[in-house]
Amino acid sequence: MPYTPAPVFRFAPSPTGYIHVGNARTALLNALLAQRAGGTFVLRFDDTDEARSRPEYADAIREDLAWLGIPPDQVSAQSGRLALYAAAAETLKAMGRLYPAYETEEELDLKRGLQRARGLPPVYDRSALALTEADRTKLEAEGRRPHWRFRLDQRVVSWVDGVRGPQQVDTASLSDPVLVRADGTYLYTLPSVVDDLDMGVTDVVRGEDHVTNTAVQIELIAALGGTAPRFAHHNLLTLPSGEGLSKRLGHLSLRALREQGLEPLAVAALAVLVGTSEAVAPVESLAALAVQVDLARISRAPARFDPEDLPGLSARTLHHLSFGAVADRFAAGGIPADESFWLAVRGNLASFTEAADWWAICTGPLAPAIAGDDATFLAAISELLPPEPWDGATYKAWIAQAKAAGGRSGKALFHPIRLALTGRETGPELAALLPLMGRARVCARLTGVMA
Repeated sequence: MPYTPAPVFRFAPSPTGYIHVGNARTALLNALLAQRAGGTFVLRFDDTDEARSRPEYADAIREDLAWLGIPPDQVSAQSGRLALYAAAAETLKAMGRLYPAYETEEELDLKRGLQRARGLPPVYDRSALALTEADRTKLEAEGRRPHWRFRLDQRVVSWVDGVRGPQQVDTASLSDPVLVRADGTYLYTLPSVVDDLDMGVTDVVRGEDHVTNTAVQIELIAALGGTAPRFAHHNLLTLPSGEGLSKRLGHLSLRALREQGLEPLAVAALAVLVGTSEAVAPVESLAALAVQVDLARISRAPARFDPEDLPGLSARTLHHLSFGAVADRFAAGGIPADESFWLAVRGNLASFTEAADWWAICTGPLAPAIAGDDATFLAAISELLPPEPWDGATYKAWIAQAKAAGGRSGKALFHPIRLALTGRETGPELAALLPLMGRARVCARLTGVMA
C-alpha cells in the first residue's frame, strides 16, 4: 500500500478496561506502519461513555503502549472535543442528513420482529422521516426525546481495502445509524469520523468487525465534505478454542502479560505475525518487526493466538537480544550494567528477572553444594587454578588439567564443579562465568567455603 509523504495512523481504544493482546495487534500494526513510513501515530481515547470510561484505564493504556515500545506521537481524548461533534451534528441537521426519530427500543424491537416474520431484513423503515412538525411536537409533549439518525444515500459504497482488497456495501441494506442518543451523547461513528477529518488521519487500520461501519463512515465523511482515508481491516485474534478475545479475559491483558515477565518484543511479534503468511519467530527490534508487516499478507481467516506459545517465544527473544537492547533494564533490576555478564547468561534465561539470580550467583555470597565424595577432588583441582587475569580460554585450560589430575571425565568431572560454583544443575557455560566470579571466589567455593 503506497503512503503519503507524512501518513497519519491512529489507535482509538475506549478506556473502559485494560487492553488485551488483540487490541495490541491493532495498535502495533498502526504504530509500525507509521514508523516505517515516517508518519504519525496518534493515540485517541474514545471516552465519550462517561459512565464506563476511567482515567486509570487511560493511564494504563499509555503504560502498555510504552511497554510495547510504541509510545504515541500525539494523544487526544474525545471527551475534550465535544464542541466539534456538536458543530458537525448541526451541519448535518441543516443539510437534512441527520433527522430525529422517536421510537423507543421496545417499539424498534417490535418492528424488527414483524419484519423478520415477513421474511424481510430488520432494517429501520425510516418512518420518522414522514413525521410532520406537529407530530414531533406532540411526541415531545408526551415526554419523548429524539435520537438522531444519519440518512444514508442508499447506494453502493466501494473502497479498496488494504487487507481484503476491493470491497463494496449497499447501504440500502443498512439501517440509518443513530449518531446521537436521546440524552445528547454521541455514539462511536460521529466522533470517530469528525476526529479522523480534523486530525488528518490518512490510514485507518482496524479489526474486520468494522467492515460494515466503513460504508457508513465513507458516506458520513462525504456529507461533511471530507476525503475518506485508506481503510484496512485485519483479521481478529481468537483463542485456540475459537473464542474471541475480550477485556474480560484478564490473563491476556497487556498488564497481565507484563507482570508475567514476558518480553514485550515477543508479545509484539506473536500479536503481529500470527495469522499472516510470515512465520512467527523472535525479532531483535520493533524496526525489524516493522519490515515484516505487510497488510496484503494478512489472512482472511481468524488468527489463532495460543498463549502457550508466548513463554517459549519470550525466552528465545531474550537469547538474542544485544546488551544495548537491555542495558537500561539492569538498573531497574538492581544489576550493574555489564555486557560480558549479559552475553554469558542471556542464552539460559527464561525471563529477564532471572538475570538478577545469576548476578547473585556470580558475585556471591553462595554456599557451595558439595557431595562428600567430591570434596577431595574439588579441593585438589582448586590448586590447579591459574593466576589472574582470566578470560574465555581460562576454563578450557584449567578443566583439561583437572581431567588429567582427577582421573574423571564426563558428568563425573563437570557436574560437581557446576554444583560447587553455581549451586545449579544447569546454567550458562562455566567458561563465561569463571572470569565474572574471579579466582578468589572460585577457589573458595571449590574448597567448601561460602563466597
